[in-house]
Amino acid sequence: MTTPAARGAPGGAADPPTLLVPGAQFSLPELHAMKLDGVLAQVYGEAFRPVDVPESASLRAAALAQHIPANLLRRAAVAQLSAAWVYGCAPPPRPIALLLPPGGKSAQLPLLSGCTLGQVLLEESDVVELAGLRLTIPLRTALDVARTAPAAVALSVLANMAGQSGLGCALDRVRDGLLAAEHVPGRRRGLELLEEMMRGP
Repeated sequence: MTTPAARGAPGGAADPPTLLVPGAQFSLPELHAMKLDGVLAQVYGEAFRPVDVPESASLRAAALAQHIPANLLRRAAVAQLSAAWVYGCAPPPRPIALLLPPGGKSAQLPLLSGCTLGQVLLEESDVVELAGLRLTIPLRTALDVARTAPAAVALSVLANMAGQSGLGCALDRVRDGLLAAEHVPGRRRGLELLEEMMRGP
């Protein structure tokens, strides 16, 4: 199977060839029918993959990119629990959390976009591009989850992120990042959660 007409990734890179979205080759009802037949698995929303193709961070990123307004895809970064889902550490996001740097051209979300949009200062080093999607790096994602996610969800997601050594989100590293981030909303709550996790049961 090949990808139907799908939005191209920034910089001219193609989406993973195993990601299928409604377009010239298949309609959405056809994709859902193939899912019911056990041929496809849903990655996110209207994006699917063949069942014999393992899900990956790249596939999740490409799937999420299909659901972000085109005028924000190159400007905003996916963040918080939405970015944690791309890294395989959180449930699928509803809605998709986007962050836009303050200043510059303002942006509005279309009605029923399925996204939220916040303005916050992001250093270039805080953002990575994966399969056509801009998203916060794992450590910045973990810091934001600790500060902003509901406590029970944050505990689970932070444990998942700490358990993936390739993400570099060991609990003491996340704690040190929060200690260095002064005057940030939710910092105290995040530190309390991390101290609780590091003490253990």
